[in-house]
Amino acid sequence: MLALGFGLGLTIRTWADASGREPAPPPGGPIRFEDRQRESGIDFVLDNGTTPDKPVIDAVLGGVALLDYDDDGRLDVFFANGARIPGLAKDDPRFWNRLYRNEGAGGFRDVTEEAGVRGEGYSMGAAAADFDNDGATDLYVTGVNRNFLYRNGRDGTFSDVTAPAGVSGTGPGGKKLWSVGAAWLDYDNDSDLDLFVANYLDWSPENNRVCGAPGKRLNCSPTDYPGLPNLLYRNDGEGRFTDVSETMGIGAHVGKGMSVAVADADLDGFTDIFVANDQLRHFLFRNAGGLKFAETAVEAAVAYTEDGVPVSGMGAEFRDLNEDGRPDIFVTALSGEAFPLYLNTPEGYFSPATYGTGLGFATILMSGWGTGGYDFDNDGHKELFIANSHLSENIELYGHHRYRQPNAVFQRAGDGRFRDVSAETGAAMQRPRAHRGCAFGDLDNDGRVDVVVSVIGEPPEVLYNVTEGAGHWLELRLEGTRSNRDGIGATVKLTGESGRIQYNHVTTAVGYASSSDSRVHFGLGTDRAAREIEIRWPSGTAQILRDVAADQTLEVTEP
Repeated sequence: MLALGFGLGLTIRTWADASGREPAPPPGGPIRFEDRQRESGIDFVLDNGTTPDKPVIDAVLGGVALLDYDDDGRLDVFFANGARIPGLAKDDPRFWNRLYRNEGAGGFRDVTEEAGVRGEGYSMGAAAADFDNDGATDLYVTGVNRNFLYRNGRDGTFSDVTAPAGVSGTGPGGKKLWSVGAAWLDYDNDSDLDLFVANYLDWSPENNRVCGAPGKRLNCSPTDYPGLPNLLYRNDGEGRFTDVSETMGIGAHVGKGMSVAVADADLDGFTDIFVANDQLRHFLFRNAGGLKFAETAVEAAVAYTEDGVPVSGMGAEFRDLNEDGRPDIFVTALSGEAFPLYLNTPEGYFSPATYGTGLGFATILMSGWGTGGYDFDNDGHKELFIANSHLSENIELYGHHRYRQPNAVFQRAGDGRFRDVSAETGAAMQRPRAHRGCAFGDLDNDGRVDVVVSVIGEPPEVLYNVTEGAGHWLELRLEGTRSNRDGIGATVKLTGESGRIQYNHVTTAVGYASSSDSRVHFGLGTDRAAREIEIRWPSGTAQILRDVAADQTLEVTEP
């Protein structure tokens, strides 16, 4: 690893590509992925502990996190796992959550026990970030009736600080809640990260319902259970949080939240929150200057589809997908429900674009979970990746729906429409499997975004991006000083040498119950440099970098 100081808080860090390749030539070949799970050493199997009665919890687990827990410049992989039903105990190693350390050259090593993160209970998802600004990435794990906050000890181990931090995920009166998604954000811009937790259904082993005929049970619908309010924890520093759900306007809204994504929707400098609800209208919590949140999904036109109905909201992406500087919203759902795309407008609301962009008929037969908007071929346009599978294992006994489905990639064409290019992306993308969560990041530091996808009952897919002829690229790793250490919430505007402008922002909350690389990735196409990079930090600081060479990972410190 080479570190060179350039002033203005800029450091260029170059990690050797394991293959030793030179920077990629201009864009040319189709997007392709190669599954290297077998040679990677990642032998995790997502075990949902299913029983013949198919309790609803056994279908909705599977969060993945990509994080550099040991700060060696390589992304490590964490998997949330299930437990034995009905006791919800991890009483067998097959139920442990797992952490794999990236050893370089494509190899990973299971460090779960030495790191102390095998967990307890029935786990759902993960959210990674440096909540205490000590330079080490911490981990929050959601689950059924119990969540955990693991503080990174900077020595290869984590310690459970859930109780002293006050973030166990319980509601008023100590009510146990079922949490699925979570997001780190600095909603009040006070330089430390707060925590939002998306809660799902009021379920327990005692009130479990049974659906479907004997011998071919189905997971019951979310309409069979009451929903739950979400949680917002304010970081008070010194490792302590305060539940501000009620005072900030979050707790008044009962939903059935499966995922949460964050971005500054109205460009006012404060982070807003989108929650994808299951068979219930979505929530968009507008941040009023860090003092209050207002739920505005109906007014903003993101509560329902363009037909005015709710969908089975699974995964969510809240990112600028059409390069106009305003973050858009994409949601995955079940088959029979086209996956909604909402494009942000200057007028302060969102415009439905599901069918106008070609996603409507293309997704109507898919059932999606994890998703993310990333530039996989580095041509300057973001694609959409979708991890697919139906909810119920026995769904095929009742009609035309398919339980196991292949993943999908949609590429943006020059006319703004998305084209399904899944058939061109390689054999690894053609396998029907029970996919769930997925996380995105550059596993081998070659400038191409890779994907790790969890699969119920099977090893995960470790999808390396092997796109030939991919364009030039830049990755930014931000380090806040007045802002939170991870720079979460910072927005980045990049102008290439050709004059093309792109936008992105720092977040780890991507997709379904998962957490992605905090580095901000840009594909540059044929541009060999960025003419200008403008960073707006959560503190309000503006920073400009000029004439930055392509094909580098930049570490940028807030001035």
